[in-house]
Amino acid sequence: MIFDATSDAGPPSCSDGGLLAPVRAGTRVEALTSDRAWVRAMLDAEAALARAQARAGLISGEAAALIDRTAAALTVDAADLARRSRQSAGPVVPLVTDLRAAVSRAGGEDVARLVHLGATTQDILDTAAMLVATRAVAVITADLDAALALVADLAQRHRTTVMAARTLGQHAVPTTFGLKAAGWLTGLLRTRDRLRALPLPAQLGGAAGTLAALVEATRSEAARSEAAREAARGEAVRGEAAGDASLRVLALVGVYAEELGLAMPLAPWHAERSVIGELGAALSGTARALGKPATDVILMAQTEVGEVAESSQGGSSAMPHKRNPALSVLIRSASFQVPAYAQALAQVGEHERAAGAWQAEWAPLRECLRLTGGAAETAVELVGGLRVFPDRMRANVELTGGRTVSERLAAHLDRDDLRAILDRDGPLDVPPDALDQDAPQDLLDPAGYLGAAPELVDRILAAYRARS
Repeated sequence: MIFDATSDAGPPSCSDGGLLAPVRAGTRVEALTSDRAWVRAMLDAEAALARAQARAGLISGEAAALIDRTAAALTVDAADLARRSRQSAGPVVPLVTDLRAAVSRAGGEDVARLVHLGATTQDILDTAAMLVATRAVAVITADLDAALALVADLAQRHRTTVMAARTLGQHAVPTTFGLKAAGWLTGLLRTRDRLRALPLPAQLGGAAGTLAALVEATRSEAARSEAAREAARGEAVRGEAAGDASLRVLALVGVYAEELGLAMPLAPWHAERSVIGELGAALSGTARALGKPATDVILMAQTEVGEVAESSQGGSSAMPHKRNPALSVLIRSASFQVPAYAQALAQVGEHERAAGAWQAEWAPLRECLRLTGGAAETAVELVGGLRVFPDRMRANVELTGGRTVSERLAAHLDRDDLRAILDRDGPLDVPPDALDQDAPQDLLDPAGYLGAAPELVDRILAAYRARS
């Protein structure tokens, strides 16, 4: 049957519920990055602009309160807004039209003209992006905190649990599962701290980043106020110097950022997109860090390895006996996708506003946020339910017949003797008379050749606790 999108027999939903990205389906970050959340963030930006302008004396407190109330109560059909956005290449223009109409209906015909005063489309959409990102990152870092605590517990409990380290897919030397988990911990800790420290600024620059409309409006409002005062005293009107108005507007930008709970920008960043690039890089790094334990679990949970198992059912449509590492697969899929999406962010644009490069950021940024958020939430479930089998780990170390300690043997055997021993089939058989007098009694015991693995676990855990 050919699908007909125009059929009257039940139109398909246009919403994206994560059918092809189940790692974020139903997660908290998915809700925080939905179309509805983006519309709400844009309205929050408009309301904050009005409140900041009232605090700066540019508009009345009553006008700001009406805009604020109306924006908070306004309900917008995101799908309809998207269709109307095609005429302006973005959703802000039709949204401002809706907000002005709603303010006017609320009895504020004169106030409606104050909506979006001195701002431009990019101010509102970039600010909304920073609000959405701030809200999503708060949840992502909270999930990272939870995952970190669980991984730290794994590292502590398995500080001396012997297993084979694997390099290039082959058994190398003995290590501990605690050190493997501590390695996951370092990556997650670094990326969490990077996300936490990332400043996400408000955007307010006006038509081309000069704030000219706000400066002009500030001068006009100051002139009107001064005229009223001077008229009352019968004196001539002097007017406000342009420089004074400019400084007031720069202060207004700080108030705007404060109202939003965002960082204050040094200057408008319409065309300087490092803010977006750095956010994408931080999310990309986080997704990769989450992908490391997921990848290791996939390999360690293989049937013939059997060192760990997930709590997920991991069912197969064709093979009833299978229990696939579904959670790890979801996380790993996100770790591949986020870096790819991040490459589309912060592309070089033209002059003071990009025609295409800026617009191309919107969807990839959302995917970076929600895939990383989905991976972080899923990682909590993965690590929290992970089953570890120390006996299987120890048995696997012995699969090479003691050869995981060949590096240690090299320190106590003649090179030719060692080569001859390693080339024989079966478990290692080391003649006592071939060893030097310093050879330890546990020479062939993998547990005796862990190097500083336990102490490295302690060191990593101490660093984690100091930064928690």
